[in-house]
Amino acid sequence: MSTLLEKPRVEGDGPNTDGGTLADLMHRLGDVPLDRIRTNPPPGTATEADVERIQAQEKRYFELVDGVLVEKTVGFPESLLASVIIQLLRTWVAPRKLGIVLAPDGLLKLSPGSIRGPDVSFISGSRLAGGRIPREQIPLLAPDLAIEVLSPSNTKREMERKRQEYFKAGTRLVWEIDPPSRTAIAYTAPEKQTLLTADQSLNGGEVLPGFSLSLRELFSELDTQFGPAE
Repeated sequence: MSTLLEKPRVEGDGPNTDGGTLADLMHRLGDVPLDRIRTNPPPGTATEADVERIQAQEKRYFELVDGVLVEKTVGFPESLLASVIIQLLRTWVAPRKLGIVLAPDGLLKLSPGSIRGPDVSFISGSRLAGGRIPREQIPLLAPDLAIEVLSPSNTKREMERKRQEYFKAGTRLVWEIDPPSRTAIAYTAPEKQTLLTADQSLNGGEVLPGFSLSLRELFSELDTQFGPAE
């Protein structure tokens, strides 16, 4: 069985003329930190079944990229913001029966051999076969809206690659939310972006007409103070 070091180029890269070094591997993955790469099964040999097995047995979540298992890590602040977004999105989506909202552990198969897990996903009802909830653990589905709350270990190249994969699979809108700078970037194409500051709001555009997410209100969740228990 071939390994990633022997595999052909990634979508968007030039011809694979490198010598197959570990540095080349990491670069193609998006310069992801080594501590997020699982070595068993060996890089380049991992399958969708491995993702499902580890998720079921270990309760750990990995994305599958070119036969490599890349751990999905979400820190405390990122998890809090994701939970707030999920709540707000579902409050908008559910009464209108627009579709479903998924949490970070809702892994999606963007294409055979490619599994990603946005921190928050919105999938319109029109994308669901027969309008029903999939029964597969990791269904073949692309989110209409993919939201990534950036963690310290996320690299610029990793996110660039993710965006390429999302849009290639049919995603129409990607939001990248950066807690340290309290900014967000909305993408309607891999390189077509709008930067928003804490005084502005993300809007659902053609994906979720009428929906708006105030960044000031979202980031204020990180400043909440609680008094002593009575």
